[in-house]
Amino acid sequence: MNKEKDLETKVNEMKLDNQKDGKEGETNAKKVVEEEAEEEVKMEVEVKTGVSFPVKLPDGKALNSVGIRKKKILALGINVYTFGIYADNAALGKLLVDKFTKGAPEKPTKELYEAVINSDVGMMVRLVIVFGGLTMSMVRKNFDEGLGSSIKKLNGGQKNEELVNKVMGEAKDSIKLPSKSIIEITRLPGFVLQTKIKDELVSQVESELLCRAFFHMYLGDDPFDKEAKDKFGERLLTLF
Repeated sequence: MNKEKDLETKVNEMKLDNQKDGKEGETNAKKVVEEEAEEEVKMEVEVKTGVSFPVKLPDGKALNSVGIRKKKILALGINVYTFGIYADNAALGKLLVDKFTKGAPEKPTKELYEAVINSDVGMMVRLVIVFGGLTMSMVRKNFDEGLGSSIKKLNGGQKNEELVNKVMGEAKDSIKLPSKSIIEITRLPGFVLQTKIKDELVSQVESELLCRAFFHMYLGDDPFDKEAKDKFGERLLTLF
């Protein structure tokens, strides 16, 4: 009889231990999920528009700068979209360390920006529409003008409309672009420029000139937003 009681006591103790372990495991798992969720929701806000950008993307690219693309419409400066510039900072840091063997310059230089523009390190610009009356045809026209001008600067004064048209060529004018719509343009390894509109792939164009021209609009001599370019440059200095 005593043996049976002892056995029953042992079984109950084991059950309690298992329950305890289960609760601790559940608590730890919950804590991990909460910590991961907290990491996922870390955002940076572009203060002039209130648009939020995740500081890190699922593929590891980090947010290095945010800014605004303004456009004059009927003599008024309209905020067309806000943007965040992301990059594979580990690869970018290696590129800069290899290229600038004397170490980081005191401040961002033209050579520093050009090293980024001319490379094929993974980068992405996320555009978030803030002007509510925007149509796909307006986006295409605005994009073609800016990119066309950038290509001309980098191509000895020669235009290349065929190359420009490939970027948004597959995007249908019927695509609705209400405020907060997202366009993502990514430079993939091998100088491939990929464009997604509202998470729909519209083009993938392999062209070194096109990739350089696109990032030249944000980091070149006449950027869309100088403050955003300067902030990106400051971020580059921390990668050495």
